[in-house]
Amino acid sequence: MTNVTETVSPLASSATNSSERVDGVQSETLKEIGVLFASDADTADGALSVDVTQVKRVDERKHEVVWRNVIIFIVMHASALYGVYHIFHAKLFTIFFSIFLYSINMIAITAGCHRLWSHRSYKAKDPLRALLIFFNLTMYQLSAFHWARDHRIHHKFTDTDADPHNSTRGFFFCHIGWVLSVKFPEVVAKGKSLDLSDLYEDRILMFEDKYYFKLMPFLAFLLPTIIPMYMWNENFINSWCLAIALRMIFVWHSEWSINSVSHMYGMRPYDKNINPTQNVGVSIFAFGEGWHNYHHAFPWDYKAAEWGDYSLNFATAFIDLCAKIGWAYDLKSVSPAMIEKRVKRTGDGTHAIWGWDDKNLSPECKQNAIVLNKKEH
Repeated sequence: MTNVTETVSPLASSATNSSERVDGVQSETLKEIGVLFASDADTADGALSVDVTQVKRVDERKHEVVWRNVIIFIVMHASALYGVYHIFHAKLFTIFFSIFLYSINMIAITAGCHRLWSHRSYKAKDPLRALLIFFNLTMYQLSAFHWARDHRIHHKFTDTDADPHNSTRGFFFCHIGWVLSVKFPEVVAKGKSLDLSDLYEDRILMFEDKYYFKLMPFLAFLLPTIIPMYMWNENFINSWCLAIALRMIFVWHSEWSINSVSHMYGMRPYDKNINPTQNVGVSIFAFGEGWHNYHHAFPWDYKAAEWGDYSLNFATAFIDLCAKIGWAYDLKSVSPAMIEKRVKRTGDGTHAIWGWDDKNLSPECKQNAIVLNKKEH
């Protein structure tokens, strides 16, 4: 494609050398605090230097289908549908085992691929990094290195032709279509421009990337099928359809919903100028990844959300637990003052308040409120 659509220039700058200075900020500092946009570190509220509106236009093009993925997904979806019926015929241990696998897969994506390796929002010692890699190998979605690389491209060039799952191309494309088609040339080109030196220096991460297709088939497909059959005498159909197919389909669609649902449906209390939204439903299934408007406003926050409610953010609970036992450290977050500045400057007015005496409740709202059974003083 000759006409490349990108956002305003501050977003497009990338550091290819660790000693390079970008917008007056040492790139080593950017790497340390997990800031992906050079201009984000320059402003008082960690926002863009100027308000920008995401570019909505995309070039028309013919998609080159990856038929291998199409076939895999057809087989997996068909098996998953069959597995829905077999839920009522499977042993209870098999159902619990499938839920357990789903949980560790989502932890691998949220706490590992996303918050640790994509955004460096916290640091992890070897035992935790090895555990997250093991969790990642128990599902099929390519290595954590590839996940982190593509996600950094997504944040650098959100909803442009350089975004792997550009939401302006429609719901189907950003949900699953991007996985079924060859990457656009802009995605590949921009991916080569990113500084991935921290990923290459992670020996555990690169070990998984090197041996992914040797380890993954055994840990993601063979072992989860065999365990129910030999441990509690489950039959092959139930083991395959529930512990493999139905579980992975839930993982995939929960993960993909972050790219689709959370870029289209919901409120934008932190930045109304970008497509990502706040979506409770996605957070439930994706272990806290649905607070996407906040996440794109502050991508270095290890919670990926303003609030620390574990009930809708299991990934944060997992990271905090690891911090308590010394496996996770340098957890980065955002101050209330910084959040307040961003909300007032670029929010859409839907930022939550906790109740009547919340300082963000406007005098006009209080004046027009209806108070029943009011006590006379």
